[in-house]
Amino acid sequence: MKVIGTHLRILRLELYILEQLEKRESKAINIMVPVPVIDVQGNNFKELWAAMVLAIKTSSFIAIDTELSGLGSRKALLAESIEDRYKAICHAARTRSILSLGFACYKELDNKADSTYLVQIYNLTLLCSEEYIIEPQSVKFLVQHGFDFNKQYAEGISYYKGNDKGDDAYGVNMRSLFIELLQANKPLVVHNGLIDMVFLYQCFYAHLPERLGTFTADLSQMFPSGIYDTKYATEYELRFTASYLEYAYKKCKLQNGRDIEGGGNGSRVFLEFCKYTGNMQSYIDYRPCLDNQNQDGALNICIQFSAYGWCPNGSQCTMSHDTDLIIQHDEKTREDKRKKRKRKNRNKDSKGASESCSSPQGKILHFEGAELDQALPMSEPALPEHQEKTARAEPTDATHAFEPGETASKNGNEESQPEAPAEAPDRPKEKKVEGGTHRAGFDAFMTGYIFAYARNLTKNTEESSTAPLVPTCLNKLFLSGKSVPLHVVKSTFSKSSKAHVHKMDHVWGKCTAVKAEGNA
Repeated sequence: MKVIGTHLRILRLELYILEQLEKRESKAINIMVPVPVIDVQGNNFKELWAAMVLAIKTSSFIAIDTELSGLGSRKALLAESIEDRYKAICHAARTRSILSLGFACYKELDNKADSTYLVQIYNLTLLCSEEYIIEPQSVKFLVQHGFDFNKQYAEGISYYKGNDKGDDAYGVNMRSLFIELLQANKPLVVHNGLIDMVFLYQCFYAHLPERLGTFTADLSQMFPSGIYDTKYATEYELRFTASYLEYAYKKCKLQNGRDIEGGGNGSRVFLEFCKYTGNMQSYIDYRPCLDNQNQDGALNICIQFSAYGWCPNGSQCTMSHDTDLIIQHDEKTREDKRKKRKRKNRNKDSKGASESCSSPQGKILHFEGAELDQALPMSEPALPEHQEKTARAEPTDATHAFEPGETASKNGNEESQPEAPAEAPDRPKEKKVEGGTHRAGFDAFMTGYIFAYARNLTKNTEESSTAPLVPTCLNKLFLSGKSVPLHVVKSTFSKSSKAHVHKMDHVWGKCTAVKAEGNA
């Protein structure tokens, strides 16, 4: 009878969710509307279980983001050898923990004009049941961005790391939720996601394999529909001036809004959110989605933050960290340079010059014009954005141009602004409040939006339903300081780990034909 009662409650919840889908509200994300993020903790995890599983199973793709308790040695994370980097990230995953997990389920709606998605966003507060290291700089960063450690220790969803213990993989817990994600077989979207993938594997799946080749072989089988990294897409597909998360998201939102206002035949991205009622409303955290465009006055922008999305001075910085202003400044700089080139070409043509003044064909840097002197010093490694993940602020590309012994605060995927004058004007110093959008759930939402926008630009109306969503970015994870990505594929020289083979038997059944390597 107890089992029947549980099934009936789940059925009623699924019916409630379907009713909410009928009440959904269509809103272009460019409009200033709050984004609903569902907060999930230990006291409502079971209640929301069916809703989360249904959102996962019915989605077109899923975006994920994490908040971490630390990352350890930043220098090791930027080792020249990718194998050494992987070992450093594995050490961090084994000794640190995931504090918060966010995932956003994007479901493309049929019979809609343009590309319209129903989006459901969840922010899970977690608490590892094993001992783990938490770094002071991570605590500081998370607290500055509103993370509630009292709430985490009181109501965090418990989990353990490594391989399964007993029948835990079959209960209502994080490991089972991760299995649901794998069984749904949906494209997975991350932003600068190598660190995310390593931590997810160790925390909710199995012990990490010792070799990178084994790890990528496992991932390729765990996510057969593909893994997409919006950091890589922003750099090599969209080619924005900067590629840290908040910058890329707001740039996509701005350009999509212009396309909507301009009309025309081009396809645009629209989002719909469920209209939550009743008890569900108490779990919703509405995150502001405001624009700050067309501001007048001098743009007193922090060059460091503008280029990398992270500033060593944090909230004490007297320069602006406003991402909207940074984008506005970048666009003005680019337009000024375009006009300058045009005048220069005109002058050369009048003199019969034979040389072309066009810019060299190359990858767009993360900084513009005057920002060149602020460019990442080659002597300083560019940390993966996820350095920030430490407290997971979406980092910057150069992620942290941190100094030895200095807090490599998570790269704020906070607001960022382009170059600023070398000397700040004589104006009163104001303490800045760091951007309030940073949170695992909202970061996952931003990651998904970037992907939806990139997909829309490359979409082929005649493509099959099984075709890669963004073919040029399929299974390519961004690597800081490298010109090529990490390819998530199973090579002819690598085998799957034994732990993975065992898990795949559980996920897909005994028919999974994979060879195991070693005893990882």
